[in-house]
Amino acid sequence: GITEQQATPASAAASAATPAAPHAPAAPDPHAPAAVSAGAQVTAPMPGTIISIEVATGQTVKAGEIIMTLEAMKMENDIVAPVDGVIKQILVKKGSSVNTDEILAIL
Repeated sequence: GITEQQATPASAAASAATPAAPHAPAAPDPHAPAAVSAGAQVTAPMPGTIISIEVATGQTVKAGEIIMTLEAMKMENDIVAPVDGVIKQILVKKGSSVNTDEILAIL
């Protein structure tokens, strides 16, 4: 009887974990196209000052393309597009001071 009782929670946990497991890895994939259409947010990786903006609203960019440069601690950091898309909105301007995770642009 003890063995069955121990097996039941284990199998219940396994069956509960089984539906969760496919959802976890699958989640980024179905949401990726939705996020692109809804607007991918480009955020600041660290506090700093925007020293140049390389793109304009409405411009098409490729993932990895430099969209602006952030100066932080005397270093220039290229801020790149996370996905292919069109620049919907630029929320900062040259000279803007930004904080970590502040939204800089929306694709």
